[in-house]
Amino acid sequence: MITKSIPSLLTVGNLFLGVIAIILVFNEKPETAAMMVLIAMLLDGVDGRVARALNAQSEFGKELDSLSDVISFGVAPAFIMYVVAFQDLSPAFAWIVTALFPICGALRLARFNVIASSPGYFIGLPIPAAGGVLATLALFKDDIAVSVLLASTLVLSILMVSTIKYPNFKKVGIPKSAVWVVPIIVAVSVVLGLLFKHQLSKILFVPLLLYALYGLKKNVDRRLKKRTRKRGNRQDQSDDPVKSEHTA
Repeated sequence: MITKSIPSLLTVGNLFLGVIAIILVFNEKPETAAMMVLIAMLLDGVDGRVARALNAQSEFGKELDSLSDVISFGVAPAFIMYVVAFQDLSPAFAWIVTALFPICGALRLARFNVIASSPGYFIGLPIPAAGGVLATLALFKDDIAVSVLLASTLVLSILMVSTIKYPNFKKVGIPKSAVWVVPIIVAVSVVLGLLFKHQLSKILFVPLLLYALYGLKKNVDRRLKKRTRKRGNRQDQSDDPVKSEHTA
């Protein structure tokens, strides 16, 4: 019974860190708050794998995971960005942009729960990745204009509810014999995160941003290929005398 509860405990840990991140940012500790979001990402990444390794998957765990993700990767990163960068803006505008992020995240999770994704892909930017980018992006407030931070928040929100395909790494599982390593990895990550929160949070921003941009680039490439293919088909039809006669 205890073994079957391990995945849910990891998910609850994810939710706990999300709440702590909100508390920390309102206590003027944005770096630590961002690190809590990143560690929550780690827990979110292993809870499903541990559930599959222990054969402990359930609808309860699935719903708990979605509810936790809304807080840890929707509400918490939005609050981090708001407290760090948006408080001096027009209240109404800042509130709308801040609220839009977790709303889009919730919509993305709801869609994920009811619509099957393509094999090996997520439809729309996953909320953990979006939340990780937003939380760490806020730490660059002194180097990036507020207008860029606003635009980035809106773009991340739109990417979550888009139909752009993103690589799904959840198929990479954890052998049952290696489940015992998970608590050690989490503990080491927490220690390193607290000791080097200023450096690690900004370093981890880079791969998260590249992941978000990867899907966007793939979508643009796919659209360009479709347009090129359509133009090629039209050209072939115009060059084919038989088809031209039928058309005439």
